[in-house]
Amino acid sequence: MMQAMLRRMNLRFRPRLFDCLQHYSRERFVQDIFAGISVGIIALPLSMAFAIASGLKPEQGLYTAIIAGFCISAFGGTRFSIGGPAGAFIVVVYGIVEQYGAANLLICTLMAGAMMAAMGFLRLGSVIKFVPHPVIVGFTNGIAVPWLDLRANRW
Repeated sequence: MMQAMLRRMNLRFRPRLFDCLQHYSRERFVQDIFAGISVGIIALPLSMAFAIASGLKPEQGLYTAIIAGFCISAFGGTRFSIGGPAGAFIVVVYGIVEQYGAANLLICTLMAGAMMAAMGFLRLGSVIKFVPHPVIVGFTNGIAVPWLDLRANRW
């Protein structure tokens, strides 16, 4: 039923993983192993640090990194991109955990994922070109202020 609905809407989703596996070789497997090790060396400790900074347990950061890494690998759009923990989210996650608790963080995460999936199905990714560059730079730089405020309270 879902396939029929997607066909009617002309929204066919095919993960790039399927295309990459068609011409997969032993040489590429060895390259992927080394790439996975190098990403893991950075992403796993970083995810534990982000969990601690967000007021969660380190193992919750590990679970998140492993599950998210698998999902990004399986459903990602290209084999050249790397997905992992992002420091800008510490402020958001910490605020949710502090005010609503860790259980409600899961609900927020699922809601955000559903919204992103809906935007993907509706092909709204190109809307980002209408966001001016100064707004993006301002957001990136502006996230440092609350992050430093969170850190200052712990010094």
